[in-house]
Amino acid sequence: MRGSPPFGLPVATIKTSAPAKVNLTLHVTGQRDDGYHLLDSLVVFADVADQISASVAPDLRMTVSGPFSTGVPTDHTNLVMRAAEALRTVRGVPKGAALTLEKHLPHAAGIGSGSSDAAATLKMLAELWQVAPLPATAPEVIALGADVPVCVGAPQPVRMSGIGEVLSPVARLPECALVLVRPPVEVPTQQVFKSMTTKNGSPMSELPEGLDFDAFVRWLAAQRNDMQGPAEVIAPQITEAIGKLRSMPAVSLAGMSGSGATCFGLVKDMATARHVARIVQVAKMDWWVAPAELL
Repeated sequence: MRGSPPFGLPVATIKTSAPAKVNLTLHVTGQRDDGYHLLDSLVVFADVADQISASVAPDLRMTVSGPFSTGVPTDHTNLVMRAAEALRTVRGVPKGAALTLEKHLPHAAGIGSGSSDAAATLKMLAELWQVAPLPATAPEVIALGADVPVCVGAPQPVRMSGIGEVLSPVARLPECALVLVRPPVEVPTQQVFKSMTTKNGSPMSELPEGLDFDAFVRWLAAQRNDMQGPAEVIAPQITEAIGKLRSMPAVSLAGMSGSGATCFGLVKDMATARHVARIVQVAKMDWWVAPAELL
C-alpha cells in the first residue's frame, strides 16, 4: 500500500496486494468441543498475489476480474465484503467503499487466497477510512476464518497455532524459493477434515536459529502436513503433482499446502524456481504453475 496521507486529508484510491499463504507444515493437534481443529503450522507468504483496490463510496460494493474471477461472488458471501463490513461496524465508519479484486490466485486451493484478500482489505480500508486497523487477535478477525489472523500479519513468516489465532515469530529462514503447482481440482477443507482418522498429532518441533538451506530442508522433512494423506485419497491429482515435483533434481522437498490442492516444491533460489516451473508447465499445460519468491 502507498503511504498514509497528511492527517485529515482524504485518500482517493488505495491499491494493495494479497499474497499467497503457504503452509510449509500443518500439524493437526486436536479438536475442540465446538468442532474447531487445533493446528500447528509454519506459514510463509509468496510474491504471487491477488490485487485489490478501493475508493470511498456511499455504500459497500465489489467487482471481480482476473484469470480466477469465475465463480467468485461479489455480495456479502465474499470474505472481502464480510471483512469490510466488520471493520466498518467496529470502527463506526459511516461511509462505504468501492472494491475491485483481481483474482490471480486460484481459490479453494490451500493457499488462503480468500483469507489473504480479506486480511489485505482490512488493512487497506483502515487507511482509506483513516481508522485504526483491527489487530489479528480481534474477535471479528478470528470470526472471518482460521487463516485470516495469520494473513493480517503478512508477509512475515510465522508459526500459527490454536485455531489459527495464536501467532508466534519464528527464526529467520534461509534464502529459498518455491514452485507452486495446483492441478485442476478442488478439495473442500471440511471434506479433508472429515476423512482424517486421527486428529491428535504431535505439534511441530521448534524451528532452530541460523539454519542454512540444507538444514532447513532436513528440518522440514521431519515435519508433517496431516491433511495431505486424506487430501490425496480425495484427489489423486495431488499425488501426481507432488510426484512430478519430487522427480525434479533441483527440488529439494515437495509437499502440499494447507488442505490442498496446491503443492509446493522448495528450491534454492528464484532462478531455479523459474526453471522448474517452465518444465512443469510444459508437461502439464492445464495445471496452475507459479515460481514464487518468499516475502
